Amino acid sequence: MLDVFVTSINAIVPIILLILLGYLLKRVNLLNENFIKIGNKFVFRVCLPCMLFINIYDKMQSFADIRWDVVLYSVIVICLIFALGLITAILTTKHKNRRGVILQCSFRSNFAIIGLTLVERLGGDLGLAGIISAFSIPVFNILAVVALSIFSEEGGGQKHGLKNIVLNILKNPLIIGVVVGLFVVGIREIERACCGGEVVFSLKTHLKFLYIGLSDVKVIASPLALIILGGQFEFTAVKGMTKEIIVGTAWRILLAPLIGIGLAVILSNNTDWLNFGSNVYPTLIALFGTPVAVSSAIMAGEMKNDEQLATQLVVWTSVCSIATIFVTVFIMMSYGLLMV
Repeated sequence: MLDVFVTSINAIVPIILLILLGYLLKRVNLLNENFIKIGNKFVFRVCLPCMLFINIYDKMQSFADIRWDVVLYSVIVICLIFALGLITAILTTKHKNRRGVILQCSFRSNFAIIGLTLVERLGGDLGLAGIISAFSIPVFNILAVVALSIFSEEGGGQKHGLKNIVLNILKNPLIIGVVVGLFVVGIREIERACCGGEVVFSLKTHLKFLYIGLSDVKVIASPLALIILGGQFEFTAVKGMTKEIIVGTAWRILLAPLIGIGLAVILSNNTDWLNFGSNVYPTLIALFGTPVAVSSAIMAGEMKNDEQLATQLVVWTSVCSIATIFVTVFIMMSYGLLMV
């Protein structure tokens, strides 16, 4: 079990260290407010969309590889957690701009960054994880836009309207990155169908300079986002939002994995609806048990929600998830559900 604990440490601690670096750089004035503001926009509108596009392009080779049972289960449970999180967020705080942040934290995990690494360390199926990311990430971002739109500080009047929410979804850079990635995969499928299974045009081969450029931007997305996040972090802010931090953290690293993984085990063992094995559970642990996504704090700020609370939740869910991921893996190994 020492290997499992080391895996949890190696997956989470680098995130905490980068956040700490950003915090220290801000304290010694190597980062200023203007850099953080512009950096947030750059990460949200350029780096993260490139990262999502490349992840889908690299990891999703064909639509024929899709395991629809895992996809449908994942999407349905994410929506279930969203519904339960909505009730919790409304009951938790009177601050309107904090409700969307708590709600987002309940269902939105760091699957794209921590999750895929965790799947690999747990001996899971990276191909399956890549496919799940192609579906879960759009769902995460669409629901995040809905959550942050209905509870935005600018959410009066028409801002609550369905038209505005749909426009926010369509304009979201992260969703655009995913859609473009899926479009390119679709083109690849058409090529295979028309050319006897061969791919005539490849971004990696025929536009290698573009692929390398996008990949380079992808590489800086996560570190830069975390450093900027650290620059925004304030320990003094905890006192004014302790209840919200506790509720959001509990949802992300305790309740969400309990629902997402627990239901999968129960249904697989007691019904004919699902038949998940040890190759699937690493992906479910990564999808439901990892900390809230780094981009959640950036998106909260962009959409006029409480960015400081969102930043706090990224930090505290990351710190606490070291223990909860370890306990989850230990329990599942004890019952033969994981073969690490």
